[in-house]
Amino acid sequence: MAKKSTSKKTTEQSDHFSLLTDYDIHLFKSGKHNRLYEKLGAHLATFNGQEGAYFAVWAPNARVVSVIGYFNHWNSNEHKLAPRWDESGIWEGFIPNIKKGEAYKYAIHSNTGEYLEKADPFAFYAEIAPATASIVWDHDYKWKDKNWLHERKKTASEPKPYSVYEVHLGSWRRKLEDGNRSLSYQELADELVYYVKEAGFTHVEFLPVMEHPFFGSWGYQLTGYFAPTSRFGNPQEFMTLVDALHLANIGVILDWVPSHFPGDAHGLYKFDGTNLYEHADPRKGFHPDWSSYIYNYGRNEVRSFLISNAIFWLDVFHADGLRVDAVASMLYLDYSRKAGEWIPNEYGGNENLEAISFLKEFNEVVYGSFPDAVTIAEESTAWPSVSRPTYLGGLGFGQKWMMGWMHDTLHYFKLDPIHRKYHQDEITFSIIYAFTENFMLPLSHDEVVHGKGSLIGRMPGDEWRKFANLRLMYSYMFTHPGTKLLFMGAEFGQTGEWNHDKSLDWGSLNYHPHQGILKLIKELNRLYKGEKALYHFGFDSKGFEWSDYSDRENSVIAYVRKAETKEELMLVVFNFTPETRPLYRVGVPFRGTWKEVFNSDDLTYNGSGVLNSGLLYTSPVKYHGKDYSVTITLPPLGMSILKLNEEQAEFELE
Repeated sequence: MAKKSTSKKTTEQSDHFSLLTDYDIHLFKSGKHNRLYEKLGAHLATFNGQEGAYFAVWAPNARVVSVIGYFNHWNSNEHKLAPRWDESGIWEGFIPNIKKGEAYKYAIHSNTGEYLEKADPFAFYAEIAPATASIVWDHDYKWKDKNWLHERKKTASEPKPYSVYEVHLGSWRRKLEDGNRSLSYQELADELVYYVKEAGFTHVEFLPVMEHPFFGSWGYQLTGYFAPTSRFGNPQEFMTLVDALHLANIGVILDWVPSHFPGDAHGLYKFDGTNLYEHADPRKGFHPDWSSYIYNYGRNEVRSFLISNAIFWLDVFHADGLRVDAVASMLYLDYSRKAGEWIPNEYGGNENLEAISFLKEFNEVVYGSFPDAVTIAEESTAWPSVSRPTYLGGLGFGQKWMMGWMHDTLHYFKLDPIHRKYHQDEITFSIIYAFTENFMLPLSHDEVVHGKGSLIGRMPGDEWRKFANLRLMYSYMFTHPGTKLLFMGAEFGQTGEWNHDKSLDWGSLNYHPHQGILKLIKELNRLYKGEKALYHFGFDSKGFEWSDYSDRENSVIAYVRKAETKEELMLVVFNFTPETRPLYRVGVPFRGTWKEVFNSDDLTYNGSGVLNSGLLYTSPVKYHGKDYSVTITLPPLGMSILKLNEEQAEFELE
């Protein structure tokens, strides 16, 4: 139960209800308050025996602030808030008889002479767009994921697989018979959870679920940072979805957007008539790519707002991690800007020192509060040590998207196989830098929009070759060092470009080639989770060794994935051409018998069925710098994984 503030008050300000203490204000003004959502916004409470709600909002350049809603006919002359005596810029007040579900806004008379009606930056719930009012709400919910959270904490320091299914909730599956509507959180808790579990993914990553006025922004233009979008249900129903995923042993990563925000009239832009959250100078405060506004990361109160928001989703909604959008745009002052359109930092460079400091503090606070969570950076440049601890000079992220791998891989697979021998370096180059960061391999939503088409559509050749190439690319992805991310629809080879206003093309699964892709993904997920060699040293060169990368003429590569024992080792061989290659010799570091445990050309996946059956015996023929070798048949546009079958093997991991 909330207590009265112990803050000193002026003689003009009578005793009133407050959630804010002097210490809260000190932390807020110094940029160190990491749980502002417990203090600011609207909170149901009881004061002097009356039930109602306490409101608190930061608007230092306001002359008058009041709460308006249906309860007072949106009249700004009633229910005025009082400015705090401490010059924090916070206005607060208790309004009796306000109940859960009440719509409201802040009416702000600015010192600039403007009159503004703003949604609450800390609102827990919002009206369904295009309506823009905030809604008084709470977070009462009985969680059932205690075992999940306990296991997450217990295994926090252990290597683990991350196979992430990226989802846009509004278009994953729609009810065509019901006006093409999106599924609700409750429906997703049944249908999505079952599907992800069956497909074998370890995590889902949701494109931003925070409230956003324009559906076509996919959630990346936020106005309600503390409110799950009401399009699919209320906050408790979103909790039900998270809970259901955890009960199915599936982690939840949320896309988080601290890089920019839109200029909608009810949002953060010029919140109190001045550039409160954003930089006043457009050379630092306006984002040309997205016509949006950039946070003033040097302002302490803004840092408290953003870091509190990150903690909020991990704390209140039990998220297991945050994927941070557009980190590159935050790091560089000249990002997407021409000469004269940006201001150098104090040392004359293009690094945004305030944003760098913010990102480091964000990661320190997140991992300090939730050491078993993960932060993932979408960072597209060669900025060093993104996923290294801040005490070693890094930004402190847990993982980083491997954009170079993604670009090279998609370009390589787009080539006709007859030309691939001239581009062998594109498929092998990533290993040179694969262990400089904790990389995640992303085939994300960004690769299937804006005219890029679908992943299957980029594959060359006739239908069979297109699907064989796609199976081969996924096989390469799942055996390459690093964690994995695949955008929805790609797991069954959707042929059309993603459209946020439509459902995925589930009808594709009536056809064998698409069924084969989904079966392949299920098996790759099973292998990835079950074979330590594929994830134990996912960020460490100890887990990878080239067998051969020089056979350009045949467009063949082979490598070994390793864990801690020889029994866990896996030999992976790729044939990037449609030619079957019998009796292909590969060097191995020990003798014994081998067995094929996976082949992307299996008939099960709608392949041609060129397999290596039975046991494969090593030969004392030296090859690829190894003392022994084995001959196998390479499937067309296929990949084969071999494991040692003999218990006695003369081998020691280096």
